[in-house]
Amino acid sequence: MKRLVLLLLLASAILSRAQDATIPAPELVGEGTVSTDLDEFGGAITPDGKTIYFDITVPPHYLYVMCESHWINGRWSAPEALPFSGEYRDSDPVLTPDGKRLLFASDRPLKRTDTKRFLIWAVDKTSKGWSEPYPLEGAVNSSGSQVFASMALNGNLYFTSSRKSGYYEIFRSRKVNGKYEDAEYLTALNGPNINSLEALIAPDESYILIGSFGRPGGAGNSDLFISYNVDGSWTKPVGLGPLIDTPAREYSPRISPDGKWLYFSSERLTPSDRTKTKFTQVEFANMSHSLYNGLGNIYRIPMEYVLATTRQRQQGSTPIVRQQVLLSRQQHSFF
Repeated sequence: MKRLVLLLLLASAILSRAQDATIPAPELVGEGTVSTDLDEFGGAITPDGKTIYFDITVPPHYLYVMCESHWINGRWSAPEALPFSGEYRDSDPVLTPDGKRLLFASDRPLKRTDTKRFLIWAVDKTSKGWSEPYPLEGAVNSSGSQVFASMALNGNLYFTSSRKSGYYEIFRSRKVNGKYEDAEYLTALNGPNINSLEALIAPDESYILIGSFGRPGGAGNSDLFISYNVDGSWTKPVGLGPLIDTPAREYSPRISPDGKWLYFSSERLTPSDRTKTKFTQVEFANMSHSLYNGLGNIYRIPMEYVLATTRQRQQGSTPIVRQQVLLSRQQHSFF
């Protein structure tokens, strides 16, 4: 009997260690080049994994410039502004699944008139680089401001817009016979007093990742949620959990082209900085010039973990999460 108890305890310990080993920590992307002491968000990866498109911003003044960085000799290169960005507020670059078109939100004037609203624009990949920006066709820009758009493999467009209530809500425009239909309000993904600034659709439309302020079940700021497409109906969005959502802002999700990684942006501090209650002037100055100064950085985490734990959460079970792995400071870059 005693031997049986010892064997059970040993098996429990081995299982616990195995579970800990499978719990990933968010990895900082491009430390010192993509993720710096400036404010960065987004993180659209090309199909070959060799280029990342993202925003660098000056938050208090709402200045946005879209940039690109290249994977060279095992690290991300210093970013350069995209040739069509830098004059207007260009935000949240998202690649179409084939990598041939880049969607983004911008307040650039439409037909030389200042509309004072954000629209969804696009550029097409050409043999010489990128085409001139053009407003995306169809119902997406028909009214209100649009601040994010993503496209499924079949061309269906999912976007966030203020057109209905003044809050940013999620809409879909289906592509049928080569033309976009009127925008559909996705009731299951919206709700009272919720601002959803991002809606990233999976290429096969099996799930959608959402960045929301005010959605129940979050950690208190902008948080990331997922909803699953079950027989054409969307499930109630659930949070991605404490490894991803923190009391700071988490936003701007992307999926790697192979579907293996979730890229997201976060304004989190280090765990030790969050618990510290008193700083010296030197400590505060050092923190304000560090990577973890409360401005946005770009992270990634295995998508397999995200899908497994959110499905558990939807079914009412509690995924095993260890708080001590909230942050991983890697010594090299990732793509």
